[in-house]
Formats: sequence, structure tokens, C-alpha cells
Amino acid sequence: MRQEFDLLRILRCTNCKGLLEKCGMFLVCKKCELAYPIVEGIPDMLVEDAWKMSEARKANFKHNLKL
Repeated sequence: MRQEFDLLRILRCTNCKGLLEKCGMFLVCKKCELAYPIVEGIPDMLVEDAWKMSEARKANFKHNLKL
């Protein structure tokens, strides 16, 4: 839990540099409405892999992605 908090303090949205919050299986940027999936404990911070916030909400912030 401590490592997760430390990571959120330094990670920023790769699209807009906004703050991120953990929501289910995603790190979300409320500023640009993107949700970055956390896959097997590793955040996928590529903009092209990010979900639109509406899609992540529809999926209840869960996914079945694997490495």
C-alpha cells in the first residue's frame, strides 16, 4: 500500500501531466478524462492504450488485460 501511494505522488498523466487517482484497475486523470489500465500490477501509461473515462466507467473500472 505504501509503494502505491508513493507511486501516485510521482506519476502524472502522459497526455496532459495532470494528477492521477487509482480507481479500480485504472489510474485516472480527471483533467483529460483518460483511464490508464493497471495490468498485473504495472500501470500502462501509454496514451494509445488509455481508455476514455466513459468506457472505464461502463466497465466499472475493471478489465481482463494480461501481459
